[in-house]
Amino acid sequence: MELKPGYKQTEVGFIPMTWRVSPISSLLEKGARITYGVVQPGKDDPGGVLFIRGGDVFQGKISAANLRRIPNAVSRQYERTILRGGELVISLVGFPGECAIVPMALAGANIARQVALVRFADDGEAHPAFVCHYLQSNPGRTLLLKEAFGSAQKVINLKDVNRLELPLPPLPDQHAIAEALGDMDGLVDGLDRQVAKKRNLKQAAMQQLLTGQARLSGFTGEWEVKRLGEVAEIGSGGTPSTTDSRFWNGDILWCTPTDITALAGRKYLWSTARTITSAGLAASAAEIVPPRSVVMTSRATIGECAINAVPLSTNQGFKNFVPFAGTDVEFFYYLLSTQKQGFIRLCGGSTFLEIGKTQLTAYEVRLPASKEEQSAIAAVLSDMDAELTVLEVRRDKTRDLKQAMMQGLLTGRTRLVESEAAHA
Repeated sequence: MELKPGYKQTEVGFIPMTWRVSPISSLLEKGARITYGVVQPGKDDPGGVLFIRGGDVFQGKISAANLRRIPNAVSRQYERTILRGGELVISLVGFPGECAIVPMALAGANIARQVALVRFADDGEAHPAFVCHYLQSNPGRTLLLKEAFGSAQKVINLKDVNRLELPLPPLPDQHAIAEALGDMDGLVDGLDRQVAKKRNLKQAAMQQLLTGQARLSGFTGEWEVKRLGEVAEIGSGGTPSTTDSRFWNGDILWCTPTDITALAGRKYLWSTARTITSAGLAASAAEIVPPRSVVMTSRATIGECAINAVPLSTNQGFKNFVPFAGTDVEFFYYLLSTQKQGFIRLCGGSTFLEIGKTQLTAYEVRLPASKEEQSAIAAVLSDMDAELTVLEVRRDKTRDLKQAMMQGLLTGRTRLVESEAAHA
């Protein structure tokens, strides 16, 4: 590979001439070494010290919501790993290679044996937040996981962390890069909170509007109790023989549960990963489901729904609802999506959950007698979905932008103006 002007080849790849490579062990606080913490006790101590396990470190953060506590006496036995704010922790097991900077709110907590503590010198040559961002980047993760072992669950050995070589720009550059990427993290976190808030508002609206606890202006009258068989025509799916090539790769969409889960909560299904032929349709129990119907998973995973925007067929892991004239399909989609627990209860104590057509036909739901009220409720929830989608798209684009920034800043291909000015 041709060496770009201003770059040099090192043991960690191409880096700018002004950068250097340093072993992580040379950057630590005097007398410190990278180490792991407490052998996890079996019992949680509600009055004890917060305790960070490998699975608590993920995507650059420490998830404080589910932290356990260990007795104060146990923590004192492992005094060397009692945390201060601003230090770097790395997960060795659980989410191996994930790392985070300890927030001040967790100063005084301790770590488990599945977590490594890296205590950099305060006046040293490494900025902990820069190192954390680097280890979360693709080159950094490659270095960190290079020696990971295990098949079912990867494990990073502490001695391999101690052998890490880090590419380091001048310290002012490290601070500038860490600040820029930290600002992006703040944007993503803010959008995550907005998405979570909007989802909670939608769930509350569904709870009120789909049960009749709250009514939209202009609508009165009692809601009706109906069996699902009175609201929609219910059908099933099927699978052609997988050994007969004549049945596959045709022009008929063929839906499996994976196609529904891939929607990640989006309402409309436009395409499927696999297709069948007319011969495959005729040779199986699969049926054409007309557009503007609701397809719902009915095996193993129960009650995941989508509105098919185009004609399709499904495999046998579905029950498909073609709404009658008096049923608004959008309202029906939202209504079905709230019935998952009720459907699961119908499956009883079976090891392999499955709900049948007979059970669904007799299943009772409560809904407005007027299709106009159904449509009005669906319109409110659809508007909330649209707002949620806008936020999610914005959040995902911000994440992508951060990844692009990481790729440029942490390899030296992108230089910050502030940093360059500092060395002018």
